[in-house]
Amino acid sequence: MIDLASLVDEPTPRAIAAAIARLITSGELAPDDRLPTVREIALGLGVSPATVSAAWQALARAGLIVSRGRSGTFVRSAPRNWLPRRYRGLDATGEAALDLSRGTPDPELLPPLGPALARLSLAAATPSYQQKPDIPELHDLLRATWVAPVESLTVTNGALDAIDRCLGVLVRYGDRVVVENPGFPPIADLLEAYGAEPVGVELDREGVRPDALSRALRSSPAVVVLQPRAHNPTGVSMSPERAAELAALLARTRGAEDTVVIEDDHSGLISTAPDVSLAVHIPERVLHVRSFSKSHGPDLRIAALGGPRPLVDRVVARRLLGPGWTSRMMQSLLFELLTETGARDRVADARRVYHARQHAMAAALAGHGLDAAAGDGVNAWLPVADERAALVHLATAGIRVAPGAPFLTSGAGQFVRVTVGLVREDADTIAAALADAARAA
Repeated sequence: MIDLASLVDEPTPRAIAAAIARLITSGELAPDDRLPTVREIALGLGVSPATVSAAWQALARAGLIVSRGRSGTFVRSAPRNWLPRRYRGLDATGEAALDLSRGTPDPELLPPLGPALARLSLAAATPSYQQKPDIPELHDLLRATWVAPVESLTVTNGALDAIDRCLGVLVRYGDRVVVENPGFPPIADLLEAYGAEPVGVELDREGVRPDALSRALRSSPAVVVLQPRAHNPTGVSMSPERAAELAALLARTRGAEDTVVIEDDHSGLISTAPDVSLAVHIPERVLHVRSFSKSHGPDLRIAALGGPRPLVDRVVARRLLGPGWTSRMMQSLLFELLTETGARDRVADARRVYHARQHAMAAALAGHGLDAAAGDGVNAWLPVADERAALVHLATAGIRVAPGAPFLTSGAGQFVRVTVGLVREDADTIAAALADAARAA
C-alpha cells in the first residue's frame, strides 16, 4: 500500500491529489498501476472517504487516473493511439465543472445553421469530377475580402487540411521548417510525420521576434509557418509593422530565397486585430489560410487557401487524387453564412464578446497579482510555477485547462493554456483559482 501519510502535508482533497500526482509524475506510480481503494487511503490518513473521493475526482479531471468500475481505480494508461503524439498530451478525460482546455469557440456564440440550411438545394450539382473545385460565388466573395491581392484561391476541409496539403507539396524529408515556440501542437506532429526538422522561434507582443527569425533563416528552411492573428496558445496578434519587418528579413536573407511562408489565420472573423499578412510585401512567397471554424463552427471543416497560382495549383492537383474537393454543399452553406445579415451580425457580436471576455479575465488576473495582457481570440497563455501542480490544483476546483508542454517546441518553462473565450461569467472567481494554481508547487 502507498504510504501517503509521509507525503501529504494536510488532510485535504487538494493535498492528497497533489501527493498522488507527484508519485505519477516521478514514475513511482506507472501507467495501469492499480490504486488502493478510497477506504484504504482514508484509513491510512485518518480522513473521511468523502475527502479521498474528492481527491480522486480531481485527479480524474486532470486526466491522471481512471475508474474501471468494480476493477478499481488505476493510473491512466497510454493515451489513445489514434491520436497524434502532441494531441495525446491534450487528451483529458472525465467530467469537469468548467472545461477551459479545448481551445474551441463558445457554441452559444456561433450563428445558427438552420436558416442557411433551409435555403440550400439538397441536390449536389457535380456533373463532372474534373470541374473547378470551388463554387464561383464563394470564390468571388473570398477574393473580394482577402487580406491582400491574390493570384489563386481554393477551399479546403479546414485549416489543418490546407496546411497539411501545403507541407505535402513543399517539404521533403530532412527539410527544416520554422515554427513558433510556443505553437499549435498539430503543426509539430505534421512536421514529424513528414520527417521535417522544426526550428522554433520566440514571440513577443507583436508576433514572431525578428532576431529569432533572422537566426532561424540562416538554416535555409523550406517553410516558415506563422499564425498572424490570435496566436494559439498566447493570443498574440502580429502588428502590420512586424509583418513588414519579417517580410524584409525573408527578402534579404541569403539562403532563404526560396523559403515559403504558410500563414494560419485560424480565428479569422472573431479576431479583433486588423487582418495582416506578409503577402502584402512578398505575395509570391506566401500561402495564406483563413479558417471559419472559430467563427462559424468547427464541424463545418472548411477553410480557404490563397497564394501564388503555381503553389495553389499544386495543392489543388494533389487534392484531386485524394478527397477531390470540399463539398460544394458545404461551400454553399458557408456562402450563405457569410452573406446573410443575421449570421453576419451574430459573428460580429461573438467578436465583441470574446474581446470583452479576454479583457475581463486579464483585469481579474491583475487583481489577483498576475500580469496577464489581454489577448486576441479565445486563448490565454499563463506562466505557472509547476505545470502538473497547477493542473491538479485547478482540477480540485472543478476547472480543466490544457498543459503547456505540448505547445513547446524546445526550451524550458512551465505554462498552461486557458480558453478564456468560454468564461461566460464569474471571471473573478476563476481568476482567483488560476492565480492560486500559478503559484502552486
